[in-house]
Amino acid sequence: MNEQFSIKGKVAVISGVCGVLGGSIARSFILAGAKIIGIGTNREKLDKTLAGFRELGGEVKGYVGNVLDMASLEVIADDVVKEWGRIDILLNIAGGNIPGATLMPDQSFFDMKIEDWNKVTDLNMNGTVYPSYVFGRVMAEQKSGSIINISSMAAMHSMTRVPGYSAAKAAVSNFTQWLAMEMAMKYGDGIRVNGIAPGFFIGDQNRAVLINPDGSLTDRSLKVIANTPMKRFGDINELNGAVQFLCSEAASFITGIILPIDGGFSTYSGV
Repeated sequence: MNEQFSIKGKVAVISGVCGVLGGSIARSFILAGAKIIGIGTNREKLDKTLAGFRELGGEVKGYVGNVLDMASLEVIADDVVKEWGRIDILLNIAGGNIPGATLMPDQSFFDMKIEDWNKVTDLNMNGTVYPSYVFGRVMAEQKSGSIINISSMAAMHSMTRVPGYSAAKAAVSNFTQWLAMEMAMKYGDGIRVNGIAPGFFIGDQNRAVLINPDGSLTDRSLKVIANTPMKRFGDINELNGAVQFLCSEAASFITGIILPIDGGFSTYSGV
């Protein structure tokens, strides 16, 4: 590989490491030679995930923590710096939608429970802000690092049924741009903050919305495909290369962007 794109030896903190997206990116980083610090909320699931990572031959360590608990994040940050010396990369992947915050076709905004709105906005927005605050402080002290946040197509377009998730991801996009500006102006050009906006990928969180029990596409899926120029859903592994690029020296003059990885969905007007 061209060394410009290398992340070999980089220390990467990854929240949501036990999820499909976090696990996929973590595996690709291990294969690229990065050192992985995975954060998960469930010890049993975390240990199982890390065991699979270690089979790939990389340096891996895991911590049980909650992205909404600043105290637990501070403990992790201190421990990582003591053992690894630095933090080069932060991937804020913990997040996603929750069933109670997704409106059914026959429901309106006024049927949604506000507590579910609070849960999904807290998880996605503060679940990005809090780790950035804690681990970003380490980067500020060392004057280097790369933070990657996860936005969404729902932040770029008004989409039915997911009001809380859409609002939270729009906040993530705005915060990404703001933090990129703040870090560069206050701590120099060695710290970069970017985001990716995945298109439509079928996973556990959205399977019931996109796939019928008989395996056929739902009406929502048909609309997605009709508005995706590539005429397919994405494969979760298709996010890995973009994230690695943004964390590498090849992207040394890129900060504050939200990169769509969507098969053209965000560019298509429907005409």
